Amino acid sequence: MGSSAGLPVLGEWGTSLPVHPQVQHAQRQTQSFAGGKCDPSDQNVIDTALREAREELGVTVAPGSVWGVLKPRKDMSGMIIAPVIANLGPLEALSFCPNPAEVEEIFTISLSHLCCPENRSYTNFRTGDRYGYTLPVFRNGKHRVWGLTAIALDHTLKLIVNP
Repeated sequence: MGSSAGLPVLGEWGTSLPVHPQVQHAQRQTQSFAGGKCDPSDQNVIDTALREAREELGVTVAPGSVWGVLKPRKDMSGMIIAPVIANLGPLEALSFCPNPAEVEEIFTISLSHLCCPENRSYTNFRTGDRYGYTLPVFRNGKHRVWGLTAIALDHTLKLIVNP
């Protein structure tokens, strides 16, 4: 089972997302929360998310900072992703040290930016000749947050604010 760690940071609430290099993925660069497959040493998805945040972003997240786990979802390959949401406090207090083999850059998005209708949109997908499904998309300068990351972010926003 895979997991992801959502990181509300900034002086104002927001989130931090690593940009993963193209080499690691068949498609273009991806923006997603730190996360990965469970290791045998992980007791649960929270352990996985905290370990991955340390390995990818170079930040240590205290287990007491974890708010909870969102509903697990399957990705396109069938892997189950369990987003873990944690409060890391203000960005100024964090010192990111990204793993260059896994993270090309880290960008942040404030809560007010995420909630602004001009920065949110939706993409409709077709299945054959019919409507299939709709997914949220968040725009932040040159970055677009989409896919399972956008779904996890959208669900998180619905829990903490009504965007």
